[in-house]
Amino acid sequence: MADFELYNVKSKKTSAAHTRLLTGAFMQTTPFPQHAVLLVDDEEQFLLSAEFALQSEGLDNVTACADSRTVMDLLARDAFSVVLLDLYMPGVSGLDLLPEITREHPEIPVVILTAVNELETAVECMRQGAFDYIVKPVRRERLVTVVRRALERSDLQREIGALRDYLLTDSLRRPEAFADIVTADCGMRSLFRYIEAVAETALPVLLTGETGVGKELFARAVHAASGRSGVFVTVNAAGVDDTLFSDTLFGHRRGAFTGADRDRRGLIEEAAGGTLFLDEIGDLCLESQVKLLRLLQEHTYYTLGEDLPKRSDARIVAATNRDLPALRDDGRFRKDLYYRLSAHHVRIPPLRERRDDLPLLLRHLLEKAASDLGRRTPTVPRELVSLLGAYHFPGNVRELEGMVYDAVSRHRTGVLSMESFREKMDLSHETALPTAGGEGDSSGRGPDLIFPEQLPTLRETEDLLISEALRRADGNQTIAARLLGISRSTLNSRLNRDR
Repeated sequence: MADFELYNVKSKKTSAAHTRLLTGAFMQTTPFPQHAVLLVDDEEQFLLSAEFALQSEGLDNVTACADSRTVMDLLARDAFSVVLLDLYMPGVSGLDLLPEITREHPEIPVVILTAVNELETAVECMRQGAFDYIVKPVRRERLVTVVRRALERSDLQREIGALRDYLLTDSLRRPEAFADIVTADCGMRSLFRYIEAVAETALPVLLTGETGVGKELFARAVHAASGRSGVFVTVNAAGVDDTLFSDTLFGHRRGAFTGADRDRRGLIEEAAGGTLFLDEIGDLCLESQVKLLRLLQEHTYYTLGEDLPKRSDARIVAATNRDLPALRDDGRFRKDLYYRLSAHHVRIPPLRERRDDLPLLLRHLLEKAASDLGRRTPTVPRELVSLLGAYHFPGNVRELEGMVYDAVSRHRTGVLSMESFREKMDLSHETALPTAGGEGDSSGRGPDLIFPEQLPTLRETEDLLISEALRRADGNQTIAARLLGISRSTLNSRLNRDR
């Protein structure tokens, strides 16, 4: 019986032809996995069969080795993700190679392949550090499943090493990836280091945060930090039905539906070797969620009008300002898709949680607005940062950008007027006050006050309000009075009352 029950390849020429036939539909521009799978066996027919089986499932980065004496040299020279190792070979046996590989390259999972079904041998191999043990003849499904599991193990170990570096160091390996995100906040820098730690893995990244916090900038940073050779492609899932989503993402063939008069490449194909950014993922309909889940699980998809699957190696980054756990619990977002997408979760803080970034952001946006509008950068009044620091910014950085552009477009000469900022802030107060709740809440309710068991007196409450307003206004009495809804003279009288 052949080593493979499904394939019995007679020659390398036949194998190559069959491989091209089966893998022609897999539109993959970069080898997968990134580091090759090493096949070690002295039987040429088995090597051809195993390589054929893996390539037919899209695992096309395979190195075959028939001489076991060269294995350690290969591992020392090149990076490999998995080793498939036969036990009984002339020269150096797999029993001798296994402990040497696990000692010198503990990060590489080793799968044992053997025609001998002996329990004691299997136990000894597992004790020596083997990842799995497969008895020949091998079914293709069994081989592919084990290799995929070993690849996940390999990715996980690399990720653990990167996270260890993230925890022990405070430096960024690729600071240029985050150049477009203006911040000096320690929490934001921690997010940068976490993104660097997970960027090179193939697992999805979920970005959550309120409207306007810069989720697309973070998605681009994930792509830049990953070092992927492909492009960054954006798809907005909001308000898109299943047909439009499938056509946009997967493309179609001519005649697939009425009006399809020519072939169209999907955006997932455009993102080959790169990153696919799915914005507003919380608004994706349930039918499209099923197709996205298949893409994440199998890395395959179907172009509309075709029966053969295509393979995708694009990295998926998703973003939403909605409460996905709540949608999941309500049955409006699939649980299995949620857990797939949130393999790496980055919560981007709102602007009100990093007020120390306001001076940096203000200067950056003023220079950007002046450049875009063809004007000189205006002088900023000292009170402006205090005024902005007392505001809750429901629209976050995007809202601040709109304020700055409006102010610069009105500006003529001298010091920048604060009047346009006050107008915008007063208008926003009517529709969206700061909330005590979660992300993206614009219900218009203010924070609930929490009273102690012993209620404070009116005088004590007034003193506390004045003290908090002055703190938020950085001591500026004019801004503090506006926060309290009283005049500057009334605030002065309250302050002078206690002197």
